[in-house]
Amino acid sequence: MTTALGDRAADNLAFIRDTMARAGAFTSVSGAAMMLTGGMGLGAALLASPALLAANPARFLSTWIVIAILGGAGSWVAIRRKAQRAGQSLMDGPARRFALAFAPALVAGAVLTVAFVASGNSALLPGTWLSLYGAAVTAGGALSVRPVPVMGAAFMALGALCFALTPQAQQYVLAAGFGGLHLTFGYHISRNYGG
Repeated sequence: MTTALGDRAADNLAFIRDTMARAGAFTSVSGAAMMLTGGMGLGAALLASPALLAANPARFLSTWIVIAILGGAGSWVAIRRKAQRAGQSLMDGPARRFALAFAPALVAGAVLTVAFVASGNSALLPGTWLSLYGAAVTAGGALSVRPVPVMGAAFMALGALCFALTPQAQQYVLAAGFGGLHLTFGYHISRNYGG
């Protein structure tokens, strides 16, 4: 009888831990990595303006893709370090739900990028990227700390604005989004949410 009671208590404790892990927020978003990504975003906006998009779409696209890969890799490393310090797993619980919510909009952005470039509608890329990145951040951010979904909504607003502007003006909106929003929210998260 004592063994059965002990087994039952262990099962209940495992259930409680699992439930708490599923209900928790993903807190390993790295403000420092966001600020690094913001710096790279400002650089990309200077190197590959929407005016370059009209003149040399391949160079515009390759610049932004390289920056996205570097920013994503840097963010992954920083998130891993922050998660390890907090004892948070990146393979299950809140981190897994964050990734599953974040990924679909990014995949949609990649698909639309290929479709727009192939059909000669590359001028739609800046607004599309800002809008879909914002959707990804908002969806993933619903499972994270409060500033993350707010940042996602700001990206979506800039994406909508981008569609109403000339290609030359879109450079400033890209810089404000991928540079300014990452720097601003990254600083806030770094100061108030442990790095």
